[in-house]
Amino acid sequence: MKASITALALAATFAFAAPALAQKKYGPQGASDTEIKIGQTMPYSGPVSIYGIMGRVHSAYFQMVNEKGGVNGRKINLISLDDAYSPPKTVEQTRKLVESDGVLFMFGSSGTAGQSAVQKYLKAKKVPQLMLSTGASKFNDPENFPWTTPILQVYSTEGEVYAQYLMEEKPDAKVAILMQNDDFGRDYIKGFKAKLGPKAATMIVKEATFEAIDPTVDSQILALKASGADVLLDASLGKTTAQVMKKLTEIGWKPLHIVVSNSVGQPVLRAAGLDNAKGIMTASGTKRSGDPANANDPGVVAYKAFMQKYLPGEDPLNEIGFSAYSWVVTLEKLLQACGDDLTPENVVAKATNMKSIAAPALLDGVSYSTKPTDYSPIKKLMIQTFDGAKWNIVRAVEVH
Repeated sequence: MKASITALALAATFAFAAPALAQKKYGPQGASDTEIKIGQTMPYSGPVSIYGIMGRVHSAYFQMVNEKGGVNGRKINLISLDDAYSPPKTVEQTRKLVESDGVLFMFGSSGTAGQSAVQKYLKAKKVPQLMLSTGASKFNDPENFPWTTPILQVYSTEGEVYAQYLMEEKPDAKVAILMQNDDFGRDYIKGFKAKLGPKAATMIVKEATFEAIDPTVDSQILALKASGADVLLDASLGKTTAQVMKKLTEIGWKPLHIVVSNSVGQPVLRAAGLDNAKGIMTASGTKRSGDPANANDPGVVAYKAFMQKYLPGEDPLNEIGFSAYSWVVTLEKLLQACGDDLTPENVVAKATNMKSIAAPALLDGVSYSTKPTDYSPIKKLMIQTFDGAKWNIVRAVEVH
């Protein structure tokens, strides 16, 4: 197993273009002979604080890296600030990171609305906005925003996958839609409707929206049930998703419940109750650290060992953390590939030229690949269903 893990790590490292042997080069801020300074905003508080584990994993990972000597002899200083999933707070904290803390780039920040609010600012400042924890299509726009890259599959493309599946497997479906009323929710539904095309008018029988800060969505669920729909496309997040699963059981409504991939981690499923989550469907390129079938997977084993040592108070079965671990492993390799050229331009060049990077949380056959004309990193999704204990793959879908 050690040999296979070493081979995988080497393959991933060489998948980035090798750094040229040249003089040390730095941009105007954030890097020196001894340090690389990185910024990040996370929802440590607020309505989706369940995703705060991502920042804790990133910080702990770089603690581990620094204990081993850093990257190319430089310690990594990750400054991770709370934005409470509030765009005005995201703006405030991002400006602090850029103008006061002087970061080289932003990494892994979460929240579609918040990252939208700082995208133009970061472009103007020429501060890379890398590996965002959002798949909104606006973050895959190399022509207009060459400094911004996502790490998730594009939400609109995931929506297209659900539409294609229904047209092939359930063409007479009556679809109800629950949508978070922001760029996150709208992107999924935009792709779903675009793929349905003219069939959207007949297949979609009811739509309901909600705000991320709404205490419940009970009234929306009751209205959607009353439509007679037999499919529920659920573009919600965190506690709202758990509420939906509980409510469906409570009112005895049993549609095919399609839940967007950002919302099917173990914390959400357990908050809902695993029995209430039974039968849900999603499309994702990632494996589940909490799935018993993955107990001996090398990436899962390494993640659990890391968590036990560096974050013993966190749940090692939390798949949100596992995905975040996968991203930061990839970032470390990117920084290794940058060598001594730590200019913003070179960091972006490496991030937009990834070649089939294997990562701990990715399913077999799925990898990260980017190119200067397409920043979307995941090109294959697996449609999966949850049986109350584990996920079962239904089929693979190539995305473009």
